[in-house]
Amino acid sequence: MKGLLSRLLGQPWVGSFLAAGLVWLLAVVFAGGHGGGEILSSALAFATFTVIVGLGQMMVITTGPGNVDLSIPATMTLSGVIAMKLMDTESALILVGIAAAMGASFLVGVANYGLIRLLRIPPIIATLSSSFLVLSTAISIGRGLRIKPPAPLADFATARAFGVPFAAIAVAALAAIIGLTLKHTIYGRTVAAIGQNERAAWLAGLDVRRTRFATYVLSAMLAGLCGVLQSGFSGGSALNMGDDFLLASIAVVVIGGTSVAGGRGNVPGIWGAALFMYLLVTMLNIFGASPGVRLVMTGLIIIAVIAVAGSENPRRA
Repeated sequence: MKGLLSRLLGQPWVGSFLAAGLVWLLAVVFAGGHGGGEILSSALAFATFTVIVGLGQMMVITTGPGNVDLSIPATMTLSGVIAMKLMDTESALILVGIAAAMGASFLVGVANYGLIRLLRIPPIIATLSSSFLVLSTAISIGRGLRIKPPAPLADFATARAFGVPFAAIAVAALAAIIGLTLKHTIYGRTVAAIGQNERAAWLAGLDVRRTRFATYVLSAMLAGLCGVLQSGFSGGSALNMGDDFLLASIAVVVIGGTSVAGGRGNVPGIWGAALFMYLLVTMLNIFGASPGVRLVMTGLIIIAVIAVAGSENPRRA
């Protein structure tokens, strides 16, 4: 039993769940001991969207230093706008809207990798540059209109069973699939190998280019999926719907235990980190803190986690 407990506490994702539990307890205490279940249910609902984009960002970051997808917010907005415009509140057009949104997200992923591979632009610059083009496209398509989602999509995005959102259950299944893919498939192991040493992976005969291409496409399509669900949850798409997810998608990856140096992803930790971040905001709101304080604390937490990870993992040659 002691050995099992020791191995469990040694997992990098445990800390994020412990931190989330501690912040939840503090929030309940300062709320007068009431509303603990409601706070946790809301945390699950809102953390679900952060987990979706966090999974894609995790795969990108796992491919090695310098790899990050900054186009996630713009891709969310574009997919949400396209989906809502094509659905036009009609339930019969839900699949059409989702297919179009995912197709657009796929193209964003292809464009991101094209800028990185063909033009030799660093990933952080390539994805940031493409985000401006993607967001401009969303603005021209949406034209400031806010179209309500079809009832079935809104119901799925907001419905709960015993306080647990249906969307959270579906995303938990998605996270499990990605976790298994990362650990037990050739693609997942290639992603980790590239992150550990890209040249060694290439010399070993692994398809580095195709794997990186698939990873950036996967990140974009997960952002697109998040945009569709977020539109259903919030009553329609908006041009600023992805603003909060740029820092959040990176924060949950770092706080969740994924190595910022690449080569080691961590799926369970993304859930713990997403819950922790939402509960932290809830606690700060109870204290009456401003949004600026929330951003400062998030930044400090990320810096602290990176510092600790850097001290524990010396730089690879």
